Amino acid sequence: MHAITYERFGPASDVLSPADIESPSPGEGEVRVKLSFSGVNPSDIKARAGTRPGVTKPAFPKVIPHSDGSGIIEAVGAGVDPARIGTRVWIWNGQWQRAFGTAATHITLPSAQAVALPDSVSLETGAVLGIPGLTAAEAVFGGGDVAGQTLLVAGAGGTVGFLALQLAKWGGAKVIATCSPRDFDRASAAGADAVIDYRAEDLPARIHAANDGKDIDRITEVEFGVNIACDAEVIAPNGTIAAFGSALDMTPTVPFGPLLFKAVTIDIILIYLLPDDRRQRMIERLHVALDAGALVCPVEAVFELADCAAAHDAVLAGSRTGAILLCCE
Repeated sequence: MHAITYERFGPASDVLSPADIESPSPGEGEVRVKLSFSGVNPSDIKARAGTRPGVTKPAFPKVIPHSDGSGIIEAVGAGVDPARIGTRVWIWNGQWQRAFGTAATHITLPSAQAVALPDSVSLETGAVLGIPGLTAAEAVFGGGDVAGQTLLVAGAGGTVGFLALQLAKWGGAKVIATCSPRDFDRASAAGADAVIDYRAEDLPARIHAANDGKDIDRITEVEFGVNIACDAEVIAPNGTIAAFGSALDMTPTVPFGPLLFKAVTIDIILIYLLPDDRRQRMIERLHVALDAGALVCPVEAVFELADCAAAHDAVLAGSRTGAILLCCE
């Protein structure tokens, strides 16, 4: 198989290089997928750059990056139904605790990590479902149904936030979104009942005003450290802050008193570690929403496999309105 690999940490253009590697035959319980698209996520960039605390070198001698992808099963190992051959699938945890991810023409991995893609869903969308899709679904539905609740979606202009907004609205919630003015129209068109500039000095007051003076039942939070003071002010008693990011402040100061006296639950989401039963529930939620036409997964750009470094740079640059993919064919 043809792949993009790295053997040391560093800038994308310095460490990513093409390689031809023997494609592993599927073992017991495994499938080999001919990949169509590979999803590029911020976590892939951090892993390749070596910015995770305490990690000084790659976990494997040669790494193929990326955990998300989509394609067609071309071979199965013992114990896997041969009828899976030829079916369209999307990939989760492709490179989590494994050397070879989806920045390649093929991937071999456990059958459960290649999820049957509904006929109505494109392979491009499939490559967005692993990290962004499952994170958004868990952030919204991790505590159960949200019908009749009010959700605050922080960072609704980002990929996860934009998906969370749509899922929350589809789930029957009132949705208040924060984002930059650039994304106001997108958030409104996606169903937000109110859209607020995340930089507003009186942000808590604006959030309360958008909810008729009432507190918020659940918050999906992309920047926990920066926003926790505001979140503590607007969250309802027994409410939940579902946090999946804190890139701008990884050592936040938490206002424990206000959170304590509201009995707030802080649910920190790392989608790689989602238990199997919960993951399956979120997969089902995503598929139903997609089949219903209630979820759109925008793609900003598709790069050729050989241009993987440019794709990494595009994710690192930020200010995107959709996912970044590699074409693996």
